[in-house]
Amino acid sequence: MEDHPVVHHPARTNTPPPNEPPGSQPEQRATFGEVLAIREYRGMLGASVLSWIGDYLAKAAVTTLVYEQTQSAGMAAATFAISFAPWVLLGPMLAAVAERYPYRSVMIISDLARMVLIALVAVPGLPIPVLLGLLFLTALGNPPYEAARSALYPAILTGDRLVVGISLNISAGQAAQIGGYLAGGVLAALNPRMSLLLDAGTFAASALLLTLVVRHRPAVANPSARRNLVRETAEGFRVVFGIPALRAIAVLVFSVTLFAIVPEGLAAVWAHHLAPGEDSGRGFAQGMIMLANPAGYVLGGIVVGRFMAPHVRRSLIRPLALLTPIMLVPALLNPSLTAVCLMAAACGFCLAGMLPAINGLFVQALPNVYRARAFGVMQGGVQIMQGGAVLITGMLASHWPLHQVIGLWSVAGVVLVLVALSAWPPHERFTAAIERARRLNEAPVAG
Repeated sequence: MEDHPVVHHPARTNTPPPNEPPGSQPEQRATFGEVLAIREYRGMLGASVLSWIGDYLAKAAVTTLVYEQTQSAGMAAATFAISFAPWVLLGPMLAAVAERYPYRSVMIISDLARMVLIALVAVPGLPIPVLLGLLFLTALGNPPYEAARSALYPAILTGDRLVVGISLNISAGQAAQIGGYLAGGVLAALNPRMSLLLDAGTFAASALLLTLVVRHRPAVANPSARRNLVRETAEGFRVVFGIPALRAIAVLVFSVTLFAIVPEGLAAVWAHHLAPGEDSGRGFAQGMIMLANPAGYVLGGIVVGRFMAPHVRRSLIRPLALLTPIMLVPALLNPSLTAVCLMAAACGFCLAGMLPAINGLFVQALPNVYRARAFGVMQGGVQIMQGGAVLITGMLASHWPLHQVIGLWSVAGVVLVLVALSAWPPHERFTAAIERARRLNEAPVAG
């Protein structure tokens, strides 16, 4: 799952101030049409979709290349997982780098660097260590790009348009995942190097689109206030976990993420359980399980993001968070493929329904100068939770039946989410945090 961290920052509506406390006066509900009418947003969304599709094409292609050369499933899996490594190792620090420069420039440079590196991966005859090294360097461009994109959206979208824009991003990202994986699988079987060159082309097109459509804005951070990069990165952690309202949201997001990723992460194992001894049946089952979750995301983003009023979306955060692991508890009953797909889709629907609203709450309490760093903290945490959840459940499934592991893991998820919700701040705590951020954002910058 991508593009879900809770770190976009809200901007001003036509009437309320930019950090208006939730519920202090009614907000007008934005529409998809209003958001898509904004030229800069269309350019940003188009660039993101191009990059996403290219990434999924490349993942399928590189995995195929490595497996063909090594005949090792472990190496193929490591190749797929290497894109997560920069977030775990360097994500927050790379996001802090993005805060030092104009966001559009960071995105364009990241695109161009990844274009060159992924084109080098397509060179025939590369040794596996060199190929993996190039992939790791390519993935290093993801944290600054995504942090800059997250921080730039609030300068383009205002009020409820930001929440609707996030919903569109979620839906577009999941649709790109579906299309990218399907096309990538076909192209990887025919010509994996062509997929890599297409990925390089999408990075070039993304950089061009950003250059032509998105206007230049100066860096938010004051150059004279820069300090050691490690200390600046630590400030991002201190802001996220030091402000009670932000900490409560971070804990809830991390808790839910531990369980929502399991169907997608263990799709291959679950497919083997549902269709043992049938290669074609296993392939079909794996594809359906992997596609069910993003399909639910698309539907949830559209239904909740488009048809629910802002105050209704906020009221749904807690019930949808709890429903996310609940949807996977029926795995205890050893369900059929159809039921598994419905469970995974429902899980994706719930997550897509809560994320844009919780995003809006989070960023209203976030001072402007911490946008990119907060993104790094949240995205890094999400990546660790996702990878850890798949690793732990996969190890447990080596000793116990998979459906029992997933079912009991989800029961534990219900308990964990209930604990996280018990610490959910009262309305007044959010109001105070939002007001504090508003005062900081309006204060003149020392120069």
